[in-house]
Amino acid sequence: METTDKNNCSSNDGMAGGITPADLERRKLIELSISRKFKKDLFGLFVKAIVDYQLVEPGDKIAVCISGGKDSMCMAKLFQELKRHKKFPFELVFLVMDPGYNEANRLAIEKNAALLGIPITVFETTIFSSVYNIDKSPCYLCARMRRGFLYKKAKELGCNKIALGHHYDDVIETLLMGMLYSGQFQAMMPKLHSTNYEGMELIRPMYLIREADIIHWRDYNGLTFLRCACKFTEECNAAGEDTESSSKRLETKMLIAEIKKTNPYIEANIFKSMENIPLNKILGWKLHGEKHSFLEKYDEYD
Repeated sequence: METTDKNNCSSNDGMAGGITPADLERRKLIELSISRKFKKDLFGLFVKAIVDYQLVEPGDKIAVCISGGKDSMCMAKLFQELKRHKKFPFELVFLVMDPGYNEANRLAIEKNAALLGIPITVFETTIFSSVYNIDKSPCYLCARMRRGFLYKKAKELGCNKIALGHHYDDVIETLLMGMLYSGQFQAMMPKLHSTNYEGMELIRPMYLIREADIIHWRDYNGLTFLRCACKFTEECNAAGEDTESSSKRLETKMLIAEIKKTNPYIEANIFKSMENIPLNKILGWKLHGEKHSFLEKYDEYD
């Protein structure tokens, strides 16, 4: 579970991969699409989340974590746009963890980064091989290991925050999945203090952005990104199967889409439920792992 090269990272200054003048012109158009056509639905909501949830502060050094998918690549471009506005000083590191990608997937990430002008820093781990033979919840374990390695590398690089590309749809689907499959009401928070890496924080600046708008941006610019590049998912897909976590998320996504046919406000209502919890109307809660009952406060609520 150690990184294969703990002390060295490879860097891509965003100009590798045989970038041509035509590619540079295309990059300009992609960036213009963020500042013009998608300003309201992408950049505007990106800034709103940062302001509303106080995600970026002067002096921050943020590791923008890039998996190679549409969400993290879009997040990287939005951070670059934010940086261009120079409202206050902060630093960015575009961090790519290679958990054991095959050569084609690694190359796809590098080529997209070069085209988009994202100066990625790549470091390698053996996560895929570590979880490959685990039958129960390999995706959950993989996600936890990924986050741990990202925190560790980001801290080594002098960062105080890591940014992940979870969006609005991820937030409401995760909330509903927790209720339906785990019996818990637990929000995917816009920011979290790390419990294992002192002084480190996780932020989700895509929190208010709809997945459909990220897809629209991708398709409008003719971009192709990775979906899930892990060996386990690739083999399941080849066999016509789903991993448990992806199938449950798909079920939840389809459920929301079905309800939306008769209630167009379903997504907004699920999201708002995280902000409108009356404490005198719940049976119990947990605080720092300790369970509490409504009976403790019962007489105070009269």
